[in-house]
Amino acid sequence: MSLVEFIKGSYTEFKDKVEWPKWPDLQSSTIVVTIATVILALFVFGVDSLFSKSIANIISIFINLFN
Repeated sequence: MSLVEFIKGSYTEFKDKVEWPKWPDLQSSTIVVTIATVILALFVFGVDSLFSKSIANIISIFINLFN
């Protein structure tokens, strides 16, 4: 099978056999993914801030012990 036949067959399969999502389904899925992404980003930001402050406090304790 040549590359051109493969591309033609793939195009036909995508056009005729694949059931693409409807526009309202796509919109609702996009909203869900966007909200989940924002929530996950806020969670990671909070954990990162907590760890950063914790490490800074631990380092300052050790610095104060040895000074």
